Amino acid sequence: MLLINDTAKLIEFCNLLKKQKYITVDSEFIREHSYYSKLCLLQVACDDEEAIIDPLSKVDLSPFFEILQDENIVKVFHAGRQDIEIFYNLTGKTPRNVFDTQIAAMACGFTDSIGYGNLVQEILHINLDKSNRLTDWSIRPLDEEQLKYAICDVTYLRDCYKYLNDYMQKNNRCDWVKDETDSLCDEHCYQIDPEEAWHRIKHNVYTQRFLSALKYLAAWREVRAQKYNTPRSNILKDDALVNIASIHPKSVDDLKKVRNLKPDVIKGRLGAEIIEVLKKAGKNPLPADICKTDRKQSLHIANSEQSLMEILRLLLKIKSQEIGVIARLIANDEDLHCIILNQPENTRALQGWRYEMFGKYARQICEGLLTISYNPKKKSIEIK
Repeated sequence: MLLINDTAKLIEFCNLLKKQKYITVDSEFIREHSYYSKLCLLQVACDDEEAIIDPLSKVDLSPFFEILQDENIVKVFHAGRQDIEIFYNLTGKTPRNVFDTQIAAMACGFTDSIGYGNLVQEILHINLDKSNRLTDWSIRPLDEEQLKYAICDVTYLRDCYKYLNDYMQKNNRCDWVKDETDSLCDEHCYQIDPEEAWHRIKHNVYTQRFLSALKYLAAWREVRAQKYNTPRSNILKDDALVNIASIHPKSVDDLKKVRNLKPDVIKGRLGAEIIEVLKKAGKNPLPADICKTDRKQSLHIANSEQSLMEILRLLLKIKSQEIGVIARLIANDEDLHCIILNQPENTRALQGWRYEMFGKYARQICEGLLTISYNPKKKSIEIK
């Protein structure tokens, strides 16, 4: 195992990586006390070498970032969304030519969202040591046990990748995960727009006054969190934003009416900023048509369609087991709803391989042309 803590070593290592068909990548980071993840360790392996790169040393990571953009090298991650988010925040780009073993596992019949340790156990029959999983990776120096633990995240990943890639190639399933992988590498997924932050907050009020206040409060909190690189909850938690938007105080004094709002928030700078934000929301309310749209009701299934929805869920389960993939890779409840409403343009389940494997049968169910029954003699489910 190579430990890289200077730029010269990294350049030499990256020259080796440039000759590879694939590399495995993982990172260790901390985020408990910041808005953006702090990169503490980079683990990288190829067929001939494995290395740990220390981003907290004076090493310039640019040579490695160039490798991430090389279309000729497959970058292998496991559940790589957080790793890719870190790289995007550091470079403004997502890696190119990515293979995610958690996504691939869905197309190879493993359990949904399988963890790395379980995947290694299933494929390689090796139980990984998890004793260092709660390590604070920002503390230096790291001991030998910590480094061994970290490097395992990319060394065993090599064989997992080869197994899953071979299986998908032999069974013509590489295209089955394209949507998921494209989504993982879509730069828009990592571009946080404060104006859209309110959509992530759970609530059950849909008046114009409430939603306008919530939108402006959420955007204000997002901008503040980004500016000071602090977690959103360090400013105000979601339930506090919902309570403020519900009461809509007109003065700092009125903030005392808000449940669970601390006195130091009310009396300090935050209190004054909150009132200013609410004034702005009052002068610039959301359009009435947006406020009339109940976001939770967009997927609502009418009572008359509930039984059909359950039948489609059953069909999805049967077909996913039949072809050996995770059901979520084929369709979700939103897709099933679109099938019921005959909206092929709004669902991937009526397109491509998903249509052949599931969608066409779902349409036939909706048209009364297909039935699902149990054969007691064969002890099997039959679709006719």
